Amino acid sequence: MIIGVPKEIKTNEERVALTPAGAFELTKRGHEVYIQKDAGFGSGFFNAEYEKAGAKILETIEEVYDIAEMIIKVKEPIEPEYKLIKENQLVFTYFHFASSEPLTKAMINSGAICLAYETVEMPDRSLPLLVPMSEVAGRMAIQEGAKYLEKPVKGRGVLLGGVPGVPPGKVLILGGGIVGTQAAKMAAGLGAQVTIMDINLNRLRRLNEFMPANVTTMFSNEYNIRRLIKDHDLIVGAVLIPGAKAPNLITREMLKEMAPGTVLVDVAVDQGGCIETCRPTTHEDPTFIIDDVVHYCVANMPGAVPYTSTIALTNATLPYAVMLAEKGWQDACADNIPLRYGLNIVHGKVVYKSVAEAFDLAYTNVGDVMM
Repeated sequence: MIIGVPKEIKTNEERVALTPAGAFELTKRGHEVYIQKDAGFGSGFFNAEYEKAGAKILETIEEVYDIAEMIIKVKEPIEPEYKLIKENQLVFTYFHFASSEPLTKAMINSGAICLAYETVEMPDRSLPLLVPMSEVAGRMAIQEGAKYLEKPVKGRGVLLGGVPGVPPGKVLILGGGIVGTQAAKMAAGLGAQVTIMDINLNRLRRLNEFMPANVTTMFSNEYNIRRLIKDHDLIVGAVLIPGAKAPNLITREMLKEMAPGTVLVDVAVDQGGCIETCRPTTHEDPTFIIDDVVHYCVANMPGAVPYTSTIALTNATLPYAVMLAEKGWQDACADNIPLRYGLNIVHGKVVYKSVAEAFDLAYTNVGDVMM
């Protein structure tokens, strides 16, 4: 198969979809890998390394899209890329369709096969291609939240870990999945007083078993959220419904109940956000303030640590990329049910129910497009 890896063009996105090691694994199996010039530069991987691994370097993004049967990316295509995607081309990346109707309609019109990392789902409901970036984002949520609690950037002026004689800061985490778990570990490690909320009692029990003593678990409902936001310094939105828009757990009017300088970090912003007032921001301009509450809503948080993120992402995606290259998307998805769940749009048809429901589009059973 001919595989193309374009340079990411989303603002401040320095990750690349494939490391030289990943390129080597594909080329040694006889596949052709084309990397856009300097696609890996921001992550610390250089053209010569890819060439040594057997890949070929192309100058422009247009050349990569034109030659490839399968495009491997990190982030969803943005508007300048829409016209480059061809009918029957397989695009393997994070899409987060439910948060963008223009992207969804553009991919329907393209006639491409859109296979989304974030909806590849194992029998235990885990999301193997979302996990590595969720781990990075969860840890970064605390790192960034702690920074924006500083007074010069309009935060409350609270040190999360406190000091002897001064109590630590309070961190509230909405969601006990991968992001929430990693955020809780990071915040607890800094010495903060942490509360992690979820609606899944079994998950809360598991968290309660291995979290340190400064982490408290609590059932998530509006009453409890309203009570806790009044005195918590950093609030992390870490709610995920695979493939669907995140629910708004914190509304605009709830901001008035928070102390001035409270920091909100909405990791779910890729899926529409679980904080009503959040809108996607960039690493270049990461925050905004509403009602004296600081909002950090960067949509590609792991892009700030691209070396770590690129290696972690390739480790997870490469086995599936190899499977797709070896078998083609139809046979690979027929043989591997978790990979089949990654199919969102195929030849103009929406085959992932949550995406169809998000925009009131016609839904087609995935089995009907694989025949």
